[in-house]
Amino acid sequence: MASFIRKRVQNVRNDILSGITVALALVPEAVAFAFVAGVDPLVGLYAAFMIGLITSIFGGRPGMISGATGALAVVMVNLVSEGNAMGSPDENLGLYYLFLTVILMGIIQFLAGVFKLGKFVRLIPHPVMMGFVNGLAIVIFLSQLGMFTQQVNGEKVWLEGSALYWMIGLVGLTMLIMWGLPQIKAAKKLPEALIAILVVSGIVIFSGLDVATVGSFIRDGGGEGLKGGFPVPVLETFTKIPLNMKTLSFIFPYALILAAIGLIESLMTLNLIDDLTETRGNSNRECMAQGGANIITGLFGGMGGCAMIGQSIINIKGGGRGRLSGITAAVFLLMFILFASSYIEQVPIAALVGVMFMVVIGTFAWSSFRIINKIPRADLIVLIMVSSLTVIFDLAIAVIAGVIVSALVFSWENAKRIRARKRFKEDGTKIYEIWGPLFFGSISAFNEKFDVKNDPDSVEIDFVESRVSDHSALEAIFNLVEKYEAAGKKITLKHLSQDCKILLNKANPKFKEVIEEAIDDPRYHLAANPEQFEKSLSDYTF
Repeated sequence: MASFIRKRVQNVRNDILSGITVALALVPEAVAFAFVAGVDPLVGLYAAFMIGLITSIFGGRPGMISGATGALAVVMVNLVSEGNAMGSPDENLGLYYLFLTVILMGIIQFLAGVFKLGKFVRLIPHPVMMGFVNGLAIVIFLSQLGMFTQQVNGEKVWLEGSALYWMIGLVGLTMLIMWGLPQIKAAKKLPEALIAILVVSGIVIFSGLDVATVGSFIRDGGGEGLKGGFPVPVLETFTKIPLNMKTLSFIFPYALILAAIGLIESLMTLNLIDDLTETRGNSNRECMAQGGANIITGLFGGMGGCAMIGQSIINIKGGGRGRLSGITAAVFLLMFILFASSYIEQVPIAALVGVMFMVVIGTFAWSSFRIINKIPRADLIVLIMVSSLTVIFDLAIAVIAGVIVSALVFSWENAKRIRARKRFKEDGTKIYEIWGPLFFGSISAFNEKFDVKNDPDSVEIDFVESRVSDHSALEAIFNLVEKYEAAGKKITLKHLSQDCKILLNKANPKFKEVIEEAIDDPRYHLAANPEQFEKSLSDYTF
């Protein structure tokens, strides 16, 4: 009992400390994504707070962090600009269209969870998953390079001279602390990311170094500061935007795209956290939690969001495993906004960049270089393609393209496996023994096996080593039977599965005469009745 209590207390401590670290890292991310979307920084911060809190409490993956993300922000840019164009400049209608779209996005995601569509993430192949991880690591790295710039006459230019050297030095110091602390036996259990941020912040504040901070970052982006109030419902959304078919036709395509991107990123991050923690999350529950969070966020003036792979990995690496870590991150983020904005604005950007660079190193699947010559060429192409598309376009396009290409490769490889062994009975009947899966991809090869014109008057087609998989296969069998009957020849089908026989008989009653039912072959009975096969195995001792 004492051991159990100690373990629980230890996990609570890790969850809280890791949550505080995540909250610090969330600030510049949420602000940056708000600038990308063309909205006020508080819109991004409120989204990070509300989505992070709701998904941590109700989501299907404890330890996963959600908030405003770049993948969604890049889609929101056009939505906001088009919405603004529908009214006068002072109306700022784009913001209200955004809130309404986020609500609709949440409804779509919630329905995806209700109808249990989250399970389809299991269909994502491993090369796609690895490409997704590598692509996101590169995207996170590239996003941090923007922190090495400064505003000069309204334009962003790269840092030079001492400003660049101090930035590189502080980033390197942050990374060194995060790498070195776990190497010290006495400090292994300390939250290295939080300590690194505090140490570097202390050096900058007490030495008076003139470097970029969270506060200067917000002001350079056009914001007035981090200070804000508790989020309240934005009822003007429903008074300024007419709720009619014209509005729905405008926001629905955006809502659908945002919902798809949000679910794909969230569910794939869920899978990644599952692998890191060796536990199993609930994908359908996560869909409903993400949907509910976005509905609430849209009502309270947030920009919407989804799972954040960078912050999630910071949390997991920091020891955060339970729901308390995500709740702590959300609550502390709100506390920063309400009470500690002046202190958080003094945190140097270099410290947060160093943390994110360590996330990049931890996220990238370095094993993908080691297995280049050990995996099929098609899988390697998919891995590289998904990584590239994630960087060039976005996650949704990359994953969908990867799944499609993987499915086509799988279909092509299985289409080549169809075989037909031919032999004759003593009475002259020709037998075709079919091997391999019969489905839409193998139909052409299947039809090429038969010589209707030159075959004898009696033909048997034996499917004992084949599996009829889809409607295309049923149609191919139906057409083949018609060809033999049109040529005046007798055809018999043997060893078809029970479901296949039912469908063929339903399509045409004549199949009752073509399909042979009385078959005395143990191979067929075991294949047709898996339960009987398992029972037969239990009779043996291994």
